[in-house]
Amino acid sequence: MKVVILAGGFGTRLSEETSIRPKPMVEIGERPILWHVMKLYAHHGFKDFIILGGYKVDYIRDYFLNYRGKQTDYTIDLKTGRVEWLKGVSEDWTVTVLDTGSDSLTGGRIKRAKPYLDDEPFCLTYGDGVSDVDIQELVAAHQASDCWCTLTAVTQPGRYGALRLDDSSQQVKAFREKGAVDGGLINGGFFVCNPEVLDLIDNDQTTWENEPMERMVKMGKLGYYHHQGYWQSMDSLRDKMVLEAAWQDNPPWKVWKE
Repeated sequence: MKVVILAGGFGTRLSEETSIRPKPMVEIGERPILWHVMKLYAHHGFKDFIILGGYKVDYIRDYFLNYRGKQTDYTIDLKTGRVEWLKGVSEDWTVTVLDTGSDSLTGGRIKRAKPYLDDEPFCLTYGDGVSDVDIQELVAAHQASDCWCTLTAVTQPGRYGALRLDDSSQQVKAFREKGAVDGGLINGGFFVCNPEVLDLIDNDQTTWENEPMERMVKMGKLGYYHHQGYWQSMDSLRDKMVLEAAWQDNPPWKVWKE
């Protein structure tokens, strides 16, 4: 199952960092937060990634093109260009980086990944939030339902999209982006999707969190998985400082081994 990661927004609320790089490339513990997200999925066995870039996408391209060289010792013959890789660690990942347009909205970015998804279910998340969510359990919950999309419901203050859930059917009964209520369960941004969701996205100017998800609610096709563990997005400089402090101590989202 492929993992699609939204990584193309402007990140204006973190302009102190994003004036020079896309938000998913802002570092926590000297690694882009995007890397932390990918390590979570890889830990659970999901290692085929499609990164949906846009704003400053070349920054992401360069990072992965040069990834092995930055992580591994090597000897290079400057005359022939032959490289001998020495000791070091690299990842057994496959990474596709797409330029989905600097002005596309989240739904439009997702739809542009369609040619690379092989008409199969896929994982979907944002490149700016970390969690210790069990991806295997999330996928299993989705496969056990008849929903087209299963989101991860987490607890967080109401500046995020508010959810109204039906525990008996495991379906989302209402979805409100940027709800004004405090507390409660909100969309944590870790999804499993069937390919049918792509047909609910009209064009580049479609926001994934609006029309497509609202349509699935009406159809009874939006389900949820309740994650009661750690979750934190990086929407502001304060959030970055919180994550950085956690990384230096005992980061709860670091479920993988070095």
